[in-house]
Amino acid sequence: MMKSIPPFLQKGQKVALVSPAGCISTACLERGIRLMESWGLEYETGLHALKRYGTFAGTDEERAEDFQQALDAPEIKAIICTRGGYGSARIIDKLDFTRFRQAPKWITGFSDITVFHSHLQQNLHVASIHSSMPQTYPEAGSEEALAATGSLHAALFGEGLIHKFRSQFINRPGIATAPLIGGNLSILYSLRGTPTDIDPAGKILFLEDLDEYDYHIDRMLLNLARSGWFEKLAGLMVGTFTHIKKGANPYMRNVWEIISRYTEGKDYPVCYGFPAGHIPHNHALYMGIPACLEVSATNEPSQLSFLGVQRQARLTKTLNNGHENSPASPEQ
Repeated sequence: MMKSIPPFLQKGQKVALVSPAGCISTACLERGIRLMESWGLEYETGLHALKRYGTFAGTDEERAEDFQQALDAPEIKAIICTRGGYGSARIIDKLDFTRFRQAPKWITGFSDITVFHSHLQQNLHVASIHSSMPQTYPEAGSEEALAATGSLHAALFGEGLIHKFRSQFINRPGIATAPLIGGNLSILYSLRGTPTDIDPAGKILFLEDLDEYDYHIDRMLLNLARSGWFEKLAGLMVGTFTHIKKGANPYMRNVWEIISRYTEGKDYPVCYGFPAGHIPHNHALYMGIPACLEVSATNEPSQLSFLGVQRQARLTKTLNNGHENSPASPEQ
């Protein structure tokens, strides 16, 4: 299946900051605005971006309205989700992606935003960016901010992403070249059996999560295993599992041991501890774009890079220089 890669951003273009899930503070929105301005981008904010309706940023209808407007507006070149939390799955079926399909644009975020990443990969075959959000942007000037928002800038502007990292557990070395999919484990689990459920066959699967009990992690992984996910993968990339809690009777010593049980006997590469997830230095990832995962022995650096991005960036630049507004051509 051909994958559509949205045009990369250029200075002076406009992005939308919207809140499709949890409610946010004014300070959160301002962090996002300051960052976009520092990158030379114009911006608009969703009408209901700061609204509060229980745990949500407005009612389902209000959040869907903001997101729909950002999807449809031709002047908006990227949608910056302000935070995750809970709520994206409640609006996904209210959205019309007809205009978006005709002129794809970047959608960025992580955690609950995994709903959109999965929907785009499974149904629209459009790439997106798993990344930090205004809710999680570290304080400006810190090393964590440079790592998290710096890689988001590189991803949005087509500067290329090459991540080198060391494992936190026992890797299975090897090389996999395949599209990257996945995101938050709890969200992926909640999407099972729905039209937004992703197909893992022949893909590199990325997983991360936050604030779960260890046996909850096992329950969700067991669901994926019984569905054949771990039989079909080209590779597995495990991100951070933050603030994992032990039940009254601790299940195993750590989450890595739980995950490793489900990959026993498989021949694809597996790495642990990729620096993405609910951590300050949440490195950006292209979802749906072919990636090369080179997993080394545990004490040696591994590497993740993305294929074809530079070519697509050159195409975007050519289109912009020619004053064309059509989306970049699909690329394998």
